[in-house]
Amino acid sequence: MKKIIRILIVLIIIITISLAAGSIYFYNIAIKRTDKSAIFQDLSTENDASIMEDAKSQEWLEAQKIKEIEIFTVNGLKLKGYYLEADKSSDKTVILVHGYSGQAKEMAVYAKYYYEQLGYNIFMPDARGHGESDGNYIGFGWPERKDILQWIDYLIRLTGKETQIVLHGVSMGGATVLMTSGEEVPPNVKAVISDCAYTSADVQFAYQLKELYNLPKFPLVYTTSLVAKIRAGYFLGEASALEQVKKSELPTLFIHGDNDNFVPSKMVYELYDACNAPKELLIVENAGHTEAYKANAAAYEAKISQFLSQYVE
Repeated sequence: MKKIIRILIVLIIIITISLAAGSIYFYNIAIKRTDKSAIFQDLSTENDASIMEDAKSQEWLEAQKIKEIEIFTVNGLKLKGYYLEADKSSDKTVILVHGYSGQAKEMAVYAKYYYEQLGYNIFMPDARGHGESDGNYIGFGWPERKDILQWIDYLIRLTGKETQIVLHGVSMGGATVLMTSGEEVPPNVKAVISDCAYTSADVQFAYQLKELYNLPKFPLVYTTSLVAKIRAGYFLGEASALEQVKKSELPTLFIHGDNDNFVPSKMVYELYDACNAPKELLIVENAGHTEAYKANAAAYEAKISQFLSQYVE
């Protein structure tokens, strides 16, 4: 009997150590601030035309008079953002929020559209743990929602009390603006546009765990979530766009590509159904992850223009 007990104890210790090691490994891969290029190596569906369009947009952005802005979070992180005033004086501002492992200026193609066709002021923040902003971890939109609220307050002070603000995010940025929408936001925020957002960080983590490693949700999602709580201050399940949109009163446009194999398109229907605010949905055919605009720019732009015309004066 004692021998059996000793064997069980040894097995429990081995399993515990293995789970701890695996959880720290996946935390370092997915949440810690590190190079994420390996995660996306098989994801891109870009063709020569879309690459050229990206290059043109980047060249356009670099030629603009961009104001660099810094603020500090309540826990002392320095966040950086980039502001471009509209060509003609405007009280309309869009906050463009980039995706997982990206950075602000990668939103150039969206900035060019809002600036040239809609006449908006442009603001593009580097999320914490990305670009030129401080931070040792990625929050999957949960701590970032509070950062966006800070940026909103800053922009109201910068552009005036009458400014009208639109939140537009892609991928993790899409989830971030949805999470922000569930908070108490100033009346200046008129609408939200979320492109290929996930429902929650834990569901997305579980999906990728299965896709990339053929591993089940239990127990690694839960143990990695515990590591995230200890090291980054949040459980993965807290980062829920799904729960936040249930509380939102902001008009929201949900966009997704029907060929998204990174954030499955079924998630957008769950988000749309959960939203009780005024809402619209655009599904772009043959578009992969973050590829909706490139796949059908005309439909994308037409939908945004139509949607915003209802809520931004």
